Amino acid sequence: MTGPHIRELALADCDRVAEIRVRGWQSAYRGLMPQAYLDALSVAQDAARHRARFGQGDGTVVNLVAERAGEIVGWACHGPYRDGEVRTADAELYAIYVHPERYGEGIGQALLEESVRRCRASGHPRMMLWVLRDNTPARRFYERAGFTADGVEEPFEVEGVEVPEVRYARELPHPRQP
Repeated sequence: MTGPHIRELALADCDRVAEIRVRGWQSAYRGLMPQAYLDALSVAQDAARHRARFGQGDGTVVNLVAERAGEIVGWACHGPYRDGEVRTADAELYAIYVHPERYGEGIGQALLEESVRRCRASGHPRMMLWVLRDNTPARRFYERAGFTADGVEEPFEVEGVEVPEVRYARELPHPRQP
């Protein structure tokens, strides 16, 4: 099976991306977040947020979709790393989701590789991301891709339940460097 086709998000993709994001949360965070919260997530509301944000900003935030046989099967979003409200020289992977029925097909890996490639080409020295501390499968995924936990942890709470996040980082040597 060949890898997925990765391209930038189009406005028409927002409904499918919202479905992938919501189903991804409901699958990946089952047992890590309150089930009532996950059950209440709305594809329609998420799609409306994606449509409202589409085309806004200064172009530094990049939304990518993965397609296979004409169907969108994954989504990733990256841009400048935010230290509070301040953008730094580093990049951040804000989100990456694959439709749960398509796990294990290399879609997430292809999206992550393309995000890393674009961030490196843009001259970012590192790429950072946040992952739930107890999301062991996601942590293994990022570690296989060369990211390492850097010891920084942030509190995160969902409906009174603590679900702390840990930060991962990966150096992005300039393309001419080894």
